[in-house]
Amino acid sequence: MRGFEPAAALVAPDLRRAAEKRGFAVARLLTDWPEIVGPETAAHTRPVKVTHGKGMGATLTVLTDGAHAPLVQMQLPRLRERVNAVYGFNAISRIVVTQTAAQGFAEGQAQFRPAPPQQSPVPAPEVVARAEEVAARFEDPKLADSMRRLALARAARDTRKRPPFSQD
Repeated sequence: MRGFEPAAALVAPDLRRAAEKRGFAVARLLTDWPEIVGPETAAHTRPVKVTHGKGMGATLTVLTDGAHAPLVQMQLPRLRERVNAVYGFNAISRIVVTQTAAQGFAEGQAQFRPAPPQQSPVPAPEVVARAEEVAARFEDPKLADSMRRLALARAARDTRKRPPFSQD
């Protein structure tokens, strides 16, 4: 047994392998794209692949829709700078913008906008009281907080799975 491990550490090898198949040496470029390029640019772009040619540096292919392609084209120097900051050196020497139709092709059907954040419902007082009871069983404050959040998450999941009440 290795004890508790962050979930990111458990999926990191699989994510790294999948990213490397598309040429991404740094998987963070895929997972943290909105942080790297900014939320406005990330809303209508996404990295597709990195190819390595014969010369120095690689080429990053970025997918966007036709309407935003000129705007993305103007931002290429800034995007290249930010992407290279992730790598820590000038790994990307060129960025190619690929345009796609809003409908029709398989790649074009992908949505670029992230899902809107879901508002979490406020738990009922009795649910909070039960979560506090669970947390009180542990002396370590971090573990108690984690168990409290787990109890609240399980209660929220259970209420989503229940069918609505029917009035007969």
